[in-house]
Amino acid sequence: MKTARPLPQYLVQRYHGWKATTHAENKAWYRRLAEDGQRPRAMIISCCDSRIHVTSIFGADEGEFFIHRNIAGLVPPYAPDGDYHGTSAAVEYAVTVLKVANLLVLGHSNCGGVRGCHDMCAGKAPQLEEKTSFIGRWMDILRPAYDRHAGIEDEAARLETMEKDAVLVSLENLMSFPFVQAAVEAEELALHGLWNDIGAGVVECYDPEKGRFLPV
Repeated sequence: MKTARPLPQYLVQRYHGWKATTHAENKAWYRRLAEDGQRPRAMIISCCDSRIHVTSIFGADEGEFFIHRNIAGLVPPYAPDGDYHGTSAAVEYAVTVLKVANLLVLGHSNCGGVRGCHDMCAGKAPQLEEKTSFIGRWMDILRPAYDRHAGIEDEAARLETMEKDAVLVSLENLMSFPFVQAAVEAEELALHGLWNDIGAGVVECYDPEKGRFLPV
């Protein structure tokens, strides 16, 4: 494939550093992971944002989390239409094959995807309204949240509310998957909604009884 290029040198150097230290000191662990396969304790759906590092936040080792990342960490509704569905495929694999016990949806502050949805709905990003915009059509999942919170005058507060609503929308959509609903009802799977304030290092978890996000 002529368009592929060699790795940047800084990545090559980092790889050799990892191979000579972390891997060399834990060869038995990596061999076990390779031979025994993965048995993750949880699935985490989070944003592609480079500032969100879920394994660091929860101090996880290799093999502990099954992680799926996409724009704004959204889960679309169940749509068995024979088309391409990367997020839905990841959820299906985690729940039906890996049989994870916990599924976490993690949103975050200053989310560019949520900002894009906000600006699109406010008429400030007409390019996202184009049918050819993958970002715009993906963020249509969150469009109802803008309508719900358009009355919040302070823009920063409105955006944070939309970020948290994105998590709740995803949890609601997860329950539209028959195999997720069945696992939840059988108490084989628990769903969790989280929001991370990047600057403050705070993680909040949605409390369904109180109807709001609370610090962990």
